[in-house]
Parts: sequence; C-alpha cells; structure tokens
Amino acid sequence: MSETTVFAAKRIVTMDPDLPEATHVAVRDGHILAVGGADCADPWGGGLLDNSLGNAVLMPGFVEGHAHMMAGAMWRYAYAGYHDRLDPDGKLWRGMMTLDEVIVGLAEYEKGLGPGEPLVGWGFDPIFLEGERMGATHLDQISTERPIAIIFSNFHLLCANSKALAMAGYDAGTNAEGVVKGFDGAPTGELQEMAAMFPVMRRLGIDFRGLSQTPEAIRTYGQVAVRAGVTTATDLYSFLEDEDVATLISVTDADDFPLRIVPALGAAGDPVEIAAKARRLAPQSTEKMRLGAVKLMTDGSIQGWTARVRWPGYVGGQPNGIWNTSPDEIHALCLEMQKQGLQMHIHVNGDEAAEVSLNAIEAALRAYPGPGHRHVLQHCQMMGRDLYERAAELGVCCNIFANHIWYFGDQHVALTLGPDRAARMDAARTALDTGARVALHSDAPVTPLGPLFTAWCAVNRRTMSDRILGVAQCIDVDEALFAITMGAAYTLKMDDEVGSITPGKRADFAVLGEDPRAVAAIALKDVPVLGTVLGGKVHLI
Repeated sequence: MSETTVFAAKRIVTMDPDLPEATHVAVRDGHILAVGGADCADPWGGGLLDNSLGNAVLMPGFVEGHAHMMAGAMWRYAYAGYHDRLDPDGKLWRGMMTLDEVIVGLAEYEKGLGPGEPLVGWGFDPIFLEGERMGATHLDQISTERPIAIIFSNFHLLCANSKALAMAGYDAGTNAEGVVKGFDGAPTGELQEMAAMFPVMRRLGIDFRGLSQTPEAIRTYGQVAVRAGVTTATDLYSFLEDEDVATLISVTDADDFPLRIVPALGAAGDPVEIAAKARRLAPQSTEKMRLGAVKLMTDGSIQGWTARVRWPGYVGGQPNGIWNTSPDEIHALCLEMQKQGLQMHIHVNGDEAAEVSLNAIEAALRAYPGPGHRHVLQHCQMMGRDLYERAAELGVCCNIFANHIWYFGDQHVALTLGPDRAARMDAARTALDTGARVALHSDAPVTPLGPLFTAWCAVNRRTMSDRILGVAQCIDVDEALFAITMGAAYTLKMDDEVGSITPGKRADFAVLGEDPRAVAAIALKDVPVLGTVLGGKVHLI
C-alpha cells in the first residue's frame, strides 16, 4: 500500500461546499485521500502526520487561466516599465516615471551589451508618461548603430530606433497597417500589432517562441508560479512544434517541477491545418502538461488604442483599432474548431471583438451542435450585460482581466473610454449575475502573476489614484476566490482534478500566511504567499 501523508494546517479553506473548512488533509499517490480532522485518514489505515505547514492556511492551488510562459524569461531583457516589478528571484525593479528616466535607464543597460547585440526592452507603457510619446528619435539618443526595440507592456506595440526601422525596410514609402507615421510622412518608430512588429522582431532575434519553450524559461515560469501560489497555469498562445512539446514533457515530468501547464495552440493560418495539429497534440498530454485547446487572437489592446470597440469609439478620436484576425477568419476558425470538438480561447478586449466572436461561436454551434465545449472569451474588458447574457446562453465562459482596473483604470477614464464606459470595464458582477461562468486572470507578464491581487482588483475595483471605478461591479471575496480556483479550473476543463480540496482531486494547494476570508477586503492582496504543494510535494519560497 502507498504511503499516506496527513498535512496539518492552521486552517484549510477547501472551496468545497460539502466541507468548507478543515484542519487536516490526507494525501496518497499525489491525490487527496481525505479531508477533515487529525483522524481523517483513519478509515484508510492512517498516515504519517506532517506538521511542516501547521502554521499556514491551505487553499486549493490557484489556477491562472490566462498567462504566458515568457513571464519569467522576459527578464533577460531590460525592464522599462512604469510600475515596480519583482523578478523570478524576488528582486525588486523600480518603475520609471518619466520618459527621460526610461532613456537614461536603457542607456545604462546598453553599456553592458556586446558589440552588435541589439538592445531589447519590455514593459514600457507611454500611457502613464506625460509629454511627448517615445519615438525613434528618443531611442537614437542611446545609439544609432545598435538596433533597439522596446516592447510595450501589452505586447501589442513596440517602439524601434532608426537602425531597427531601417533593418526592417520601414521608411516614408512604407504603407502598412500598424506602422505609425508622423506629420512628415516618416515612421515615428511606433509599430502596432504583430504584422507591423514582426519584421523588426525577426531581425533583432526577438522570438516569443524562444522565450517560452526553452528549459530555462519553463523552469523560471515554475518559480514565478510558486511565488504566486499558482499550481496550474496556461501558456495561452503557444507554437507547439514537435521539439517544443518534447521539451515541455521533459521539463514538466521532473519530480521537482512545481506546476501544471496548459498550453494553447496559436490559431493563425488555415483552420483545417490548425485543427488537425491540435487534435494530433492532445493525446500527448501528461499529468503536468495538457494539450488540445487553441487560442484565437482577434483585436489588440485598449490602452494601445488597437482594440476594436463599439460606437462611440475612443474618447480621443483615435481610429477603431486593428483586427489581428479578420471577422471572416474568426468565423472560419470557430466553425472548424467547433466541428472538430476543440476548445477555443478567444482574445477579446474591445466589445466589438467580443460581439464578432460570439456571433462566430453561435454560428458554429448552429452548424455543429455539441454540449460541453466550454469555449472561453479572454479579457472581456468592454463586454456589457447584452454580451454576457449571450455568453451565458451559449455556454461560453468569460475570463476577466480584472487587473486592468488598478493598472490602467485612471488612464481608461481620461484617455481611452471615458468615465461612464470605464466604470463598467471588467464587469465581473454583471457576468456573474447573468449566469456566465467566470474566471479572473493577470495575463502575465502584461501584469504580474498574482491571483490574490487579481481577486483584490475584482473585489475593490481601486485604481492607482485610489478611485473606486464602478462600485456596482464589485464582487465579494468568496466570489473572487472561487473565480481564481474552481472558476478558472472550469475554463480549462480541469475542475474534476483541481480547484478545490476534495477527496479524489490532485493534492495541489496554495500555502498562505493568512486566511483570505478573514482579512479586510482591502487587505486581500497583502495575504502572504508562502509557497505551494503540487501532487503532495511541498514547494516553499
């Protein structure tokens, strides 16, 4: 008979309504054998008591339903963001509050680069900086000989210097969507969305696949997850070539690897070929790596003005965004994925993108009816009650980007959408009231991986200026905790395995310093994360 370990804790918050709280959980073969008091394993022959977590509070391991494996590997580049950030080793990197600070910081970083090595930065977001917008002329102050590309925090835009623009062949004669030009007709250096960004990225060797699929990147992602209390996380746009899958299996199969990863195949290209590849990948799933879902990109980023929003558009009169995948292509992809029984995760920031995607899903469901699809709209930032009602009717899940309230709420009020529409952004209350299945996410590395912070955002809806943005959309702590555990597990079709501390499920726990339900709602983000348990194996920070 396999050995049984009985973990004692100060309190166990199970997220299981049949037994909401306990003090002990028995684990055998990586699964939860029993939950209750010190004697919970007695009917199974007892077990070895483990008091190593006796002063901690255990919750189900948090489930991050929208993040990217490059969240750890991005730190190989220069950080150029406005907000303070912690790297995977716990080092604090201070944010840069002005454009001058950004240029000075990047110039200092550039001194450490080798000859011919490009300067790549990430995390930059001009929406927080007063004055002129960064362009090639600013980056040329650092170097006109070394190519430079600074990726925005939303990963939908970048800014390049004149050397990098020239390498990509961008000049006054370029007529391509996403290549921003100034009054003189020359490119400013700002490039919007992947079609415009890719020529520069390719020539500078910026490879998002490479940032996600190396053994080092995968292990670093595991480190980041442990610090956040996360035991299951997505890589929600993955290329998944055969060698990538082999690497994922090799790294995640290691006994000490602390995370279950759910990569979604990026759906760019011929729908039939994409569906065939996803179906071929699915049987290669393992205990710690799940394959078979696909990810569709539709529009861009609200704070980059590339999201597709319904009338009346952006308050500054900017053009209505960019389609990364055209509406016709979205319909074709949805039709084929539904036909082949493949779950879709669909990026929708603007409400026009959400409407087009729901139209496409509805048409696909009429053509190929099938229960249990659990397609997921990701971000859902501008969805109103009408769209959430449709999602609920169609059985479509909604994974809401609640972190935007704190990180970008003030800017959305002033610069992108105005106070009335910003007050209903990331409308978790409306989504729940319509009966939609709801999760919450960080989109790391766009914002830091941290489900308790994400829950705090949905509960309190505080902006950086401490404004409450849309009090009618606040949800309570229990609803938010459900969304980062069982809610997110449901969107990944893993709610039978993770999301609650229930006998039969995997022994995946978040190890916390306090009970999130016992602190004031405003302090939810400050609950200490001490580590995780994955399949009964303890990983402490």
